[in-house]
Amino acid sequence: MNINRRHFLKGTTAAMVLSSFGAYGIDLMHSEKPIRVGLIGAGWYGKSDLFRLIQVANVEVVSLCDVDAHMLSEAAELVSQRQKSGATPRLYSDYRKMLAEKDLDIVLIGSPDHWHALHCIEALKAGAHVYVQKPISKDVMEGEAMVAAARKYGKTVQVGTQRKSTPHLIDAKERIVDTGKLGKISHVEMCCYYHMRANGNPPLQPVPDFLDYEMWTGPAPLRPYDGLPHRRWWRTFMEYGNGIMGDMCVHMLDTVRWMLGLGWPKRISSTGGIYVQKEGESNIADTQTAVFEYDELDCVWNHRSWGTPADPDYPWSFKLYGEKGTLMGSTMQADFVPHGDNNGEPIHFDVLYEKEKYPEDLKEKDIELNAAPATRLHMLDFLAAIDQGRKPIADIQEGHISTASCILANMAMELKRPLVYNQDSLSVLNDPEATKLLQRGYREGWEHPGQSI
Repeated sequence: MNINRRHFLKGTTAAMVLSSFGAYGIDLMHSEKPIRVGLIGAGWYGKSDLFRLIQVANVEVVSLCDVDAHMLSEAAELVSQRQKSGATPRLYSDYRKMLAEKDLDIVLIGSPDHWHALHCIEALKAGAHVYVQKPISKDVMEGEAMVAAARKYGKTVQVGTQRKSTPHLIDAKERIVDTGKLGKISHVEMCCYYHMRANGNPPLQPVPDFLDYEMWTGPAPLRPYDGLPHRRWWRTFMEYGNGIMGDMCVHMLDTVRWMLGLGWPKRISSTGGIYVQKEGESNIADTQTAVFEYDELDCVWNHRSWGTPADPDYPWSFKLYGEKGTLMGSTMQADFVPHGDNNGEPIHFDVLYEKEKYPEDLKEKDIELNAAPATRLHMLDFLAAIDQGRKPIADIQEGHISTASCILANMAMELKRPLVYNQDSLSVLNDPEATKLLQRGYREGWEHPGQSI
């Protein structure tokens, strides 16, 4: 498994990135001892991440955990069909019982955002390496606790910000950004204009027997039950996530930081709210602008869950504006537009699919075909990092910076003032009110991990 990702990818085109990993993938697929894997959160993206891992490595899915018995049994059947052994994993409704077995090499976390911190930290304590979905946390101090736990237990944590493992974006970074074709970059725009904000008014109803709603809620406030919370519905409430800012901006901000080598923003400001879609129960912002400030560089985010996109070709994207040209990027494509007579011709980058190599992708329900190659490469980097004892491309600290910056943007919108976070002091500078908001209250019976930092 010894391979240096940066050296290996240097100079490759997007079409070569994954095909060149063929030998690496074969080695992983034929390793003598299977990697023992568990999954917490067996819904849409949890299963998707797990299936991508099964495709690139010799794994034995030992355990699955979910509070929805129907979802859990469906996932178990699919896993038994996918994994080489054909075995059905052990099933759990309580992650603590699953992790108490202490027999897992890797734990994948695909649970809702309000659970990520507790699931991740307990998996690390149980001796597992962790692949956790973004955003890593619901509040800033949860993220700090996750970073501290990863370092304390000496485990690898890869965050599901797989844009930095997206072949055409790797290619664009190397050929455009790294070679200086943009010149000095002093403005970045990021956006999402998808109509993705669920906004219904479902009636209250009894909790079905197959769902442990108390456990689904966990440390979050217990909302009256108004139907299955899976997929889109839970994301529409700030009790469980960080809105479109935490769901979609985290990807683009993380990609921009990776491309430009940026760390913590110097200052974060934001405005927005529910301006248009006022008729439903949803309490996340339908309109929001945020500015992440760096030295002589502003990274500006905009989202609207209504109306038309500013650029129909790039409805969820980033745009790097340099003195010599512009680079636009999304999950589907990228375009370099030169400025000036001596900076070359426009360059287009297309998404890479692997439909022929992985025909099973075409039969998978709700798969994001454009993201599958990126997730496979992300998994390979995760496994190589474990093998080599190095940090992965989306290390927990990087995921924390991107997540916390989005959380701070939401806080700035709520407080109506800019915020400056200091990681050394774990505080918002000169703002005691904002500092108190870095750690939310947990429901009775659950202990916030930030209390132990």
